[in-house]
Amino acid sequence: MPAKLKPDQIEEIFRRFQEANPEPAGELHSVNDFTFLVAVVLSAQATDLGVNKATMGLFAHADTPEKMVALGEDGIRNAIKTIGLFRAKAKNVYALSQALIAKHDSQVPHSREALEALPGVGRKTANVVLNNVFGEPTIAVDTHLFRLGNRMGLATGKTPLEVEKKLLKAVPPAYLRHAHHWLILHGRYICKARKPECWRCIVADLCPFNPKTSAPV
Repeated sequence: MPAKLKPDQIEEIFRRFQEANPEPAGELHSVNDFTFLVAVVLSAQATDLGVNKATMGLFAHADTPEKMVALGEDGIRNAIKTIGLFRAKAKNVYALSQALIAKHDSQVPHSREALEALPGVGRKTANVVLNNVFGEPTIAVDTHLFRLGNRMGLATGKTPLEVEKKLLKAVPPAYLRHAHHWLILHGRYICKARKPECWRCIVADLCPFNPKTSAPV
């Protein structure tokens, strides 16, 4: 287990992330709050690229809960059949669209409890929506954040919830709004699972991970 980072080291890590990318953004495509929620639900155990390919056509025909319900579960399933678990996801998207119409005036609710009550929406999805749609300082721990929290010593834990709670305490308040995106992008493109590209990392000197990797010859 890596050494735990000191507060000033964590502050410097996020200062550098901010300097390099002041306004980080997720890579899921959407056209409004509703389609963003749907995209996040579809992204479970799937790549953003794969989801974007499927939703391009889906959102062209159904960008509101009413249109999604009109498309029907079969129509949704056919549109997203290239995504893993597409049958279960189509069922959830259809049901959550119905729930938004019936309970939330077709709007995405600004409440963790209400979000997690929607079909297919768990804590991670709710955190992503609260952060991206409503600007809440939430942190959604996916495989990238879980790996980085433990590998870098930012927030070690055995479960995503444990890592999430520790990150919320460790990350300086000024950086909480975008911490989720910085860490996802860092984990996706630099601090990769099998072989982190330490030679390209802007915080390598602060990271306790060893041995550091070298650039390929």
